[in-house]
Amino acid sequence: MNSDARDDGNEQSHLSLSGERFTAVYRLSGSASEAESRARAICLEQTVEFPDALIPSEAIRAQIVGEITAIAPCPIDDGNSGCEVGIRYPIETAGREFTQLLNVLFGNVALQPGIRLQRIELPPRLLQHYRGPRFGIAGLRQRLGVRHRPLLCTALKPMGLSPIELADLTYRLALGGIDLIKDDHGLSDQRFCPFDERVSRCAEAVARANQKTGRTSLYLPNVTAPADEIVPRAARARAQGAGGLLLCPGLTGLDSLRRLADDDQLALPLLSHPALLGGLSLGPNQGVAHGVLFGTLARLAGADATIFPSYGGRFAFSTTECREIATSARTPLKRLAPIWPVPAGGMRLEQVPELVRFYGHDSMLLIGGDLHVSPDLTARCRDFLTLVEQSAEQLSNH
Repeated sequence: MNSDARDDGNEQSHLSLSGERFTAVYRLSGSASEAESRARAICLEQTVEFPDALIPSEAIRAQIVGEITAIAPCPIDDGNSGCEVGIRYPIETAGREFTQLLNVLFGNVALQPGIRLQRIELPPRLLQHYRGPRFGIAGLRQRLGVRHRPLLCTALKPMGLSPIELADLTYRLALGGIDLIKDDHGLSDQRFCPFDERVSRCAEAVARANQKTGRTSLYLPNVTAPADEIVPRAARARAQGAGGLLLCPGLTGLDSLRRLADDDQLALPLLSHPALLGGLSLGPNQGVAHGVLFGTLARLAGADATIFPSYGGRFAFSTTECREIATSARTPLKRLAPIWPVPAGGMRLEQVPELVRFYGHDSMLLIGGDLHVSPDLTARCRDFLTLVEQSAEQLSNH
């Protein structure tokens, strides 16, 4: 007998999987008559990536290949026809790695037109491999000493200021009551603003302001960097007094966020920035749904807060998409803590009452440039805080 030949009975015994599966729901553009054949192609593409007729054993076909659970008509936002398709994958195909889970959910089919990942459902046996957010909503409230209202966040900008100038901004922002003061995502380790000097000066400025106000403000430097620099920069930031970290997982990879979140030596709140992720979410027929990308996946990766462009700003997210993100960030997900939705992108103080009504108490409002329209930055920040407190009280009363 040829040594390369395989006995199907032995293969069946070797490939004895649990039978437990996780579900991905895709939205497919095109006619209903096309949906089933496209769904079957996805079942193969996302697992064996092999022609069905050439699969060498029934064990692989039965236990590895995805299973279609449902096909239902679903109109696409652009008015064209489409279908939602549910596909179940064996939990073993994802292994214990976040990278492989992403690969099974949307790896190769991300290269095909007219396929959008809409929702995912992960069983406890798969979720057990993910620590998720270290702090989440409750943990960050405890660290800040803020019990009920939305949190205030801003970014250090514009690029081009020196570490001394940014530290001065940080001090005035913290005096005004901003809870989280993050680096702008464009601040890295540029010659005009070196990382270590910036972090040291801004962390000291926040500590000085906290001592004066009696409140707790946190400074979060941007540790988005080449792969071999992320953890060392994060460690130096913590040693220099940073209160949290900002990362752009669209630039570094979502698993780099998980790496920081799982690091017990760091143990700092993590704020996820959406740079480059927009290309994965925009357009009704392609990419990853807003709630999955900015909510569920950020949460699985360990973000404690997720920044996204809010409706009413300078970006194109709709109220429906923003609500989807906020819901995915906070909805129960087994033992994974809910996280802060952080609407941003050209928000103004005059929008605060509406934003609080829309996003609720467990949200973090990020306002950047509009804080600087007044020559008295600290007073403008206090106005921001007062508006948030008043709006939160009104929301509670209703």
